[in-house]
Amino acid sequence: MAKQKKLSKSQTRRIKANQSKRLAKAKRANNDVEDVNIDDSLLGGQEFGRIITRYGMHADVEVQKRNVTEQDGSKVLTEQFDQVSDDNNVEIIRCNIRRAVDSLVCGDIVVWRPYKVNNEDFQGVIEAVEPRTSEFVRPDFYDGLKPVAANIDQILIVSALLPDLTPNIIDRYLVAVEQLHIRPIILINKMDLLDETNKDLLEETVKLYTDIGYQVVTLSAKEEEGIEQIQALLKDHVSVFVGQSGVGKSSLVNAILPDVNIETKQVSENSRLGQHTTTASRFYRLQNGGAVIDSPGVREFAMWHLSKDEILAGFVEFSDFVGLCKFRDCSHKNDPGCALKQAVSDGKVSDIRYQSYLRILQTVDDITLRHQPKDEK
Repeated sequence: MAKQKKLSKSQTRRIKANQSKRLAKAKRANNDVEDVNIDDSLLGGQEFGRIITRYGMHADVEVQKRNVTEQDGSKVLTEQFDQVSDDNNVEIIRCNIRRAVDSLVCGDIVVWRPYKVNNEDFQGVIEAVEPRTSEFVRPDFYDGLKPVAANIDQILIVSALLPDLTPNIIDRYLVAVEQLHIRPIILINKMDLLDETNKDLLEETVKLYTDIGYQVVTLSAKEEEGIEQIQALLKDHVSVFVGQSGVGKSSLVNAILPDVNIETKQVSENSRLGQHTTTASRFYRLQNGGAVIDSPGVREFAMWHLSKDEILAGFVEFSDFVGLCKFRDCSHKNDPGCALKQAVSDGKVSDIRYQSYLRILQTVDDITLRHQPKDEK
């Protein structure tokens, strides 16, 4: 029997690559519609819709209810998607996604085509995505920058008395939001847990951010206190709720939309860490003309995708002092003549915010070093 010839490294790589391609193709054949085989003659005309949520290669799309007329024996759609339609004018359908659509997130405005023939599972195919007016992204070491929501004009940063009311996590979200030039609002939830042990911390936190110029709202989703104020803030806006796991984002959506009934989970008493409830971002329309997007919570919001200048610019109250430093390349740490450090000493800038800024820089440096190739360290 002839001895089997050993494969070269390049041959091994090619075989593994081909196997991966075959496996991916098999998975698509089992789970998705092969869009190359879709006969365009089986599809209707193009329409607009909004992504409600996405599931792999499928998505739920909000479309305007279709009034149809018969023309030459075929149905002709006579209405287009209206971005400000109320619940009475829209319906939600499930669509396949063309593979050419490489990025699709909750809130996207898409071009889709309906199936002319009856399909029990899907009503149409998404073919293109309109340019986004804005997008909120979450850094992920495995997926890179992962979009969470698109076409929003307001971001509500939710914190809470439990698991912990920590300005540092609020600051991380504020830095990210400031890059988008979108209005942020800080919500402090679980006021039903307010007592003498956390009263001072709450007052200090509220004052810290209101002094800078941010709007802060305290509420209790559980007791439905402050919900009317939140509803007024959401009116005529497309907003996204973001925040640490366990702060009560889903409970807040439940209070605003009682008919939704999103499953919620309690904070772990042992770790004091929040448990993930929402697994995918989802768009909910409000009766007052607004809409909210509930996004998955995170344990830690990383900042490695931002430059040091962008992080610095995210602390808006620093801007009055950073240009006054003695040296143009001042790091605002231990450099002589640092106007920012002097402003902190003079009480013109909060030391809490300054320390938060330094911690963010340190975590970015640590992460960069950790993921740097060994030959470059």
